[in-house]
Amino acid sequence: MINLAILISGRGSNMEAILHAVKKKKIPARPAVVISNKPDAKGLEVAQKLGVKTAVVESPGLKGGSWDYDQKIVAVLEENNVTPKNGLVCLAGFMRIISPEFIRKYRGRIMNIHPAILPAFPGLHSQRQAVQYGVKYSGCTVHFVDEGVDTGPIILQSIVKVEDNETEDSLARRILRQEHKIYPQAVRLFAEGRIKVMGRKTVTY
Repeated sequence: MINLAILISGRGSNMEAILHAVKKKKIPARPAVVISNKPDAKGLEVAQKLGVKTAVVESPGLKGGSWDYDQKIVAVLEENNVTPKNGLVCLAGFMRIISPEFIRKYRGRIMNIHPAILPAFPGLHSQRQAVQYGVKYSGCTVHFVDEGVDTGPIILQSIVKVEDNETEDSLARRILRQEHKIYPQAVRLFAEGRIKVMGRKTVTY
């Protein structure tokens, strides 16, 4: 059974979806720890109510990419037995860039969810970009994290039709509902050993 860590910066709604799936025995994983870089993140209280250990590794800013900071995260992971051999780290609204050193250490064991159909609209404000660009369909993507910005191998995607009167907020709400479905699915596939990475592609079975 894998040991699961979830990194958050805010309300942690995707974290909550994953933890509820674990609690319902839909994901064979042990939720080891939820880590936030913000001590006032609402998701910390949610995790605690669900009986999951929490930790705060406060960061001075959101830019990220610092191994000095990420080593503190790794120390918490190791304290809770979330290792590169038996662990999975899920980013769920964690508003920091992960350092290359962290990625290399946990290669193939860090997941993220992005509110767009990658490779379209990577980075911030993806829903706004989709509305402004005039696309007919958007959605969300669960992917492994690599050294690029939202460029890692894609695991699952879900499509959302963009309505004619769509706003950034309305699209974000509808995409979020799909995020809550496919992120737990991706974690389950990983926990069951049903994801194989082949170069840029993943095969699920």
